[in-house]
Amino acid sequence: MTHQTSETFDANARAALADTQLRGALRKATGQFGKHRLAAARSLNNWEELRTQARAIKDEVLLHLDQYLEQFADNAESRGAQIHWARDAAEANQIVSGIAARRGTKVVKSKSMVTEEIHLNAALEAGGLEVIETDLGEYIIQLAGETPSHIIAPAIHKNKKQVAELFSAKLGIEPTDDVDQLTSAARRVLRERFAAAEIGISGVNFAVAETGTILILENEGNIRLTTSLPKIHIAMMGIEKIIPCFADLEVFLKLLPRSATGQKLSAYQSLITGPKRQELDEGPEEMHIVLLDNGRSRMLAHPITRQALACIRCGACLNSCPVYQQIGGHAYGSVYSGPIGAVITPQLFGLNQAAQLPYASSLCGACREVCPVKIDIPELLLHLRGKINEAGGRSRRQGHEAGAGGRSRRQGHEAGAGGRSRRQEQESGSRIKKRRGEALAFKLFAGVMARPWLYMLSVKLGRVFQRLIVRQGTIGKAGSVISRLAPPLGAWTAARDLRPLAETTFREQWRSGTDFSL
Repeated sequence: MTHQTSETFDANARAALADTQLRGALRKATGQFGKHRLAAARSLNNWEELRTQARAIKDEVLLHLDQYLEQFADNAESRGAQIHWARDAAEANQIVSGIAARRGTKVVKSKSMVTEEIHLNAALEAGGLEVIETDLGEYIIQLAGETPSHIIAPAIHKNKKQVAELFSAKLGIEPTDDVDQLTSAARRVLRERFAAAEIGISGVNFAVAETGTILILENEGNIRLTTSLPKIHIAMMGIEKIIPCFADLEVFLKLLPRSATGQKLSAYQSLITGPKRQELDEGPEEMHIVLLDNGRSRMLAHPITRQALACIRCGACLNSCPVYQQIGGHAYGSVYSGPIGAVITPQLFGLNQAAQLPYASSLCGACREVCPVKIDIPELLLHLRGKINEAGGRSRRQGHEAGAGGRSRRQGHEAGAGGRSRRQEQESGSRIKKRRGEALAFKLFAGVMARPWLYMLSVKLGRVFQRLIVRQGTIGKAGSVISRLAPPLGAWTAARDLRPLAETTFREQWRSGTDFSL
């Protein structure tokens, strides 16, 4: 299938809003995750203290990341692991492909966001290797030829019927929507893959500098099989996954499962320190750990962008985000979706490729409230918006300067052919016009809100004109005329209902002596 990109986020989002099945699945799943997270957090009387402590640990690591990385690498190597350093995705893929080419062609892989980030599967398959995802959600989207739609629930966008149809077509089983039968079918296939695999690839949730240990959390048991049955285990991790000491795990093991799935603790916690040491021991004969930068060191340079590296990939911000809840993960065009994806993707892959993502937010602050490590995502979004506007200003100034220099129309076309296409220029111009329109709208809004008399007048006029579009107590899908006159209203009501203005304001009710007691 053709995968969506971050550059076309606006179009992706509109298409997602028209998919009623997708939106229904998202509302159900994110709503359940949110309720479970809240209940799990309330089960601890020191939840806020743990959040503060976790953020302090992450801040300490990020301020001295070079030292902790060296400590981790030294301790891991002393226990038999082989450490590899990768500056970018290409280097990481080359390292893994090189190991695999020497030792086997059959690979099983557990769920890992960083391997999705660098498109490891495609790189290995291009080299003739057979790669099978073993997490049930990842296996489903691999069969479907898709990318993950959620950090912890890759197939959150699919319902039972869709999975049943997929398994029937790909695995040859009888059509059924029985969850147990579908799970059993996947288990039969995957167990055969585990038995034949020569290489197992996993991600890393936390890496302990003090001991050289990696920790991987899961609920299915596939990671334990991936990291223990094959002769070679390759662990892929971003350099930000480091924590200082073993005792710090107590903090994160209380925060991550509760924030991710609402569990007090994940079903499996695999603590791995090097390969097996004796012939009769369980585990791989070789263990390789690939430490990936891929833009992370750039994020360390600024205190605002640095905090994004504190993310522990729980997905809580996605479940609380009103934007993600409506459009899902694929619309973001990146393996990292939702609020955290809107700030990580532009930094890892460049503002030019993901300039629309920092605007994919209402700035309501729900993501900040649920983040277990207190990342101020709204602050990051505003920071990146400022950077995008600065870049747009420089681009416009450079264009004026080039025009003053007398470049011909033909020269402009030639430059476009070698650089940005006419379509890209048009899209850029459209975004600039849109931002100018937004700036004007906010100026008008500020002018009205700063003048009480004008505010009251606008409310009275709004009550009169809304009668044209209020139906059964709500403003549903606005008509074409209204949409042209007020595009934001048309865009909002195209996918949701809007509450009308009240017949009387609070001030009017107060003056009339209304009783507000319960």
